[in-house]
Amino acid sequence: MEEKGKRGNGNGSFSSFRAYLAALKETPRRLVQRSGAVWSCGEELSRVKARSGAEMQRNLRWYDLVCLGIGGMVGAGVFVTTGRAARDYAGPAVIISYAIAGVSALLSAFCYTEFAVAMPVAGGAFSYLRTTFGELAAYITGANLIMEYVVSNAAVARSLTSYLGTAIGSDTDSWRFKVDGLMTGYDELDLLAVAIIVLITICICYSTKESSVFNMVLTAVHVGFILFIIVIGFGKGENRNFTQAAKATSSGGFAPYGASGVFNGAAIVYFSYIGYDAVSTMAEEVKCPAKDIPIGVSGSVVIVTLLYGLLAAAMCKLVPYDMINANAPFSMAFKDSAGWGWVTNVVGAGASLGILTSLMVAMLGQARYMCVIGRSHVIPAWFAKVNRQTGTPVNASIFLGICTAVIALFTDLEILVNLICIGTLLVFYMVANALVYRRYV
Repeated sequence: MEEKGKRGNGNGSFSSFRAYLAALKETPRRLVQRSGAVWSCGEELSRVKARSGAEMQRNLRWYDLVCLGIGGMVGAGVFVTTGRAARDYAGPAVIISYAIAGVSALLSAFCYTEFAVAMPVAGGAFSYLRTTFGELAAYITGANLIMEYVVSNAAVARSLTSYLGTAIGSDTDSWRFKVDGLMTGYDELDLLAVAIIVLITICICYSTKESSVFNMVLTAVHVGFILFIIVIGFGKGENRNFTQAAKATSSGGFAPYGASGVFNGAAIVYFSYIGYDAVSTMAEEVKCPAKDIPIGVSGSVVIVTLLYGLLAAAMCKLVPYDMINANAPFSMAFKDSAGWGWVTNVVGAGASLGILTSLMVAMLGQARYMCVIGRSHVIPAWFAKVNRQTGTPVNASIFLGICTAVIALFTDLEILVNLICIGTLLVFYMVANALVYRRYV
C-alpha cells in the first residue's frame, strides 16, 4: 500500500496552478493506474486525513446530529410532495406510503451509520466507496455528490423566496428581477436567494457548533409549526374524508388506487427524506462516533417519519383526496376554509424555516465532501485545508457557496429540480452495494 500511497499523493501536481495544468495531460494515464486502487480505513483515518493540515473540532453530540438530520430532511418538500402523492397515487393511504418510504430511508441510513462508525471521516459516500470499490467508483460518486448538493441547494434557496411570499401574503414575482436578453429559465435574478446563501456560508465557516445550535433553534421552531398544523388539521378535519371521495367519478376507500398506488406514492414521497446522508459527513466532528452517529442518523429518520405520517393524516382528514391541490396542498386546504385563511401564512412561515435548516445542513455536508475529495488530490489540495482557528473547511465552504449562489441567482427552480433526483438515488444505491460487498465478499 505504500507504493500506492505515493502514487496517489500527487503533491507535485498541485504545488502550483501551472503544475496542475501540466498534470492534466497525464490524466488518462493516471486514471487507468488509480481506477482500481482501494484505500484502507486506516489510511483514510490517518495519512489521508492529515492532508487537511488541521483537525476538525469534535464538539457535536447525538442531539446535535438528531437536529441536523431533522433540519436536513424536513424542508419544503413535504409541503409539496404530500399533495401530489395523495391525489394522484395513493389517496388517504399516503400515510402508508410515508411509512414504507420511512422504512426504506431507515435501511439506507443504517448503511451510512455502519460505515460512519467504522470509518469516522467527513467524506461520507466518497470515502466509503473509495475503501470498498476503489478510486474510480469514488470519483464518479464524488462528482455526482457535489453536483447534487450544489444544484439542490440552489433550488432550495430559490424556493425560499416563494414561501416567504406566502408567509407574508406578498406576490413573489416582484422580488425577482427579469433581465431581457437572457435565455428563458435563466432570466429571473433572485437576489434574496443569493443573500441567504452568503449568510449561511459565513455561518458555517465560523463554527460547526454554533451552526448546530442555530440549526437546533430553527428546527425546534419549525417542528412547532408542523405540530400546530397537525393539531389544527385533526381538530378541523372530518374522518369521512379518509374513505370518501368528493367527486362521484372518483374511487372511494382508504386506498383508491390499490397497493400499486401506495408503493408509487412511496416512491414520490421518498424524496422528502433526502438529507440524512449529510449527517454522516459530520463524523470527524462528533465526540463519540460509535454512540452518537447511530442515534443521530437513525433517530432523525424515525422522528421525521412520524411527523410526515401525522402531516399526511391531517391533510387527508381536512380535504377529500380528489380535491387536494397538488402544488400547495396545506396552504390551499386552509385557504378554502372560511375563517382559516390565516393558517396559510403559518404554513408559509413553517416551510421557510424548513428551507433554512435544510439549506444549512446541506451546505455543511457539501463542504465536507469537497474537503475529503481534496485530500485525495483529485482536485487541488487547497480545498482540503481545514482552518486551524475555526476547525472548519473554510476554502471548500466559500468556493461551493459561490457556485451555489451563482446558480441560484440565474436558474429557474423547475430546471434545477429535474437534475437532482436520479443522482441522489444513484449514491444511495452505491453505498448499499458497498456495504453488501464489504460484508460478504
